[in-house]
Amino acid sequence: MPSDDPVPTTSPWTAPTAPHAQGTAGGDGTLGGALDATVRVPGSKSITNRAYVLAALSTGPTLVREPLDSRDARLMLGALTALGATAEHTPDGVRISPLTPGSGETDVALGNAGTVARFTPAPAALGNRTVHFDGDAAIRHRPLSPLLDALRDLGADVADEGGRPGAPPFTVHGHGGLTGGEVDLDSSASSQFLSALLLAAPAFERGVTVRLVGTVPSEPHIAMTLDMLRRFGAAPERHGREVHVPPATLTLADYTVEPDLSTAAPFVAAPLVAGGTVRIAGWPRETTQPGDWLRSLVAELGGEAVFERAPDGSDLLRVTGSGHLPGRELDLHEVGELTPVIAAMLCFADGPSRISGVAHLRGHETDRLTALATELTALGGDVTDTADGLVIRPAPLRAGTFHTYDDHRLVMAGAVLGLRVRGIEVENPATVGKTFPGFVDAWHAVLG
Repeated sequence: MPSDDPVPTTSPWTAPTAPHAQGTAGGDGTLGGALDATVRVPGSKSITNRAYVLAALSTGPTLVREPLDSRDARLMLGALTALGATAEHTPDGVRISPLTPGSGETDVALGNAGTVARFTPAPAALGNRTVHFDGDAAIRHRPLSPLLDALRDLGADVADEGGRPGAPPFTVHGHGGLTGGEVDLDSSASSQFLSALLLAAPAFERGVTVRLVGTVPSEPHIAMTLDMLRRFGAAPERHGREVHVPPATLTLADYTVEPDLSTAAPFVAAPLVAGGTVRIAGWPRETTQPGDWLRSLVAELGGEAVFERAPDGSDLLRVTGSGHLPGRELDLHEVGELTPVIAAMLCFADGPSRISGVAHLRGHETDRLTALATELTALGGDVTDTADGLVIRPAPLRAGTFHTYDDHRLVMAGAVLGLRVRGIEVENPATVGKTFPGFVDAWHAVLG
């Protein structure tokens, strides 16, 4: 079953160069004061899709305010609707009504959305439907097996459907619920495996106790999942490498989604690379989002990131940079999704840099480490991938095509390169619709 929402293919996009930007990596141009703009990024994909799942598992309707409207979010709504929930679009947000047990057979289109592939099999096992899962060709190569094995250990009836074992296409045969209990889980390939079990755990008869095997990347995403469970009425507990979620009745009438701080990464990078100031509207002062780490990165790279009040009284984050970057060694294990933008930014540093701790990126939308090393080197960079990251050495960049491999974060990385290199042709910019359909227009607006 192919996805019913294919990624559009478009002509390459010529990434705009920042005003007054001169020189490339290894050059000696002066870049001061190029930018002065304010931008608002859409709602967090991670929060939106977790809120949708928790709302669908609740006992009453939930109004999800300011959700992300993107391909991945629409695929999640489509999946939950196929499982028996309802989604009503209102002027104030999306109102989700709970899953109904149902019967018969249904299809879930995954696209290339990891959250949909990982967060919806457990809810499928709670109903009485036979649910077929499949999506884009890329989703069939993304890691999923540890989660499906854990669901089987907890009593789910999951059948492989002739593809690679433990990957789409697969079928979940619902038998009216899951007993739950204790399970071992290797979540080293994706923290979403753990989040998937925890989000559904309140609906299991005995809840779930997960014993973690191996390392878990992106701990902030686990903190996000636990925080949202508590907001919806669950009582999760974590003790070292063991996480327990007892049975609970979920309910929350109203939930507001924060702006996506990972999607804000290229706008944070822009003044550091090109010089000047960019303000990101709505940046929360307290958050579990891993993207909030960008504030400390700005300071480490010699810039300034400070909160201000907008004229309407809301918060914004003002980021100011000079256009001159030092080389750095960065362990991005907890914030791996920021790697493409940070790697592009460090191509303009005045010394060598190393990114480590992100071996799990080889199983994202594409093998991001190989893709970045290949594409940045093709543009004149000196970039090599290691077992768990990248080594970036100063080298002049040149014009050329930056291939994006149907990966939204690579489109954003290409945009950052274009700030100081004229003639960067970013392949298939429409793939950024996975998280920010209006990204190209917003980027042009920031650059004036």
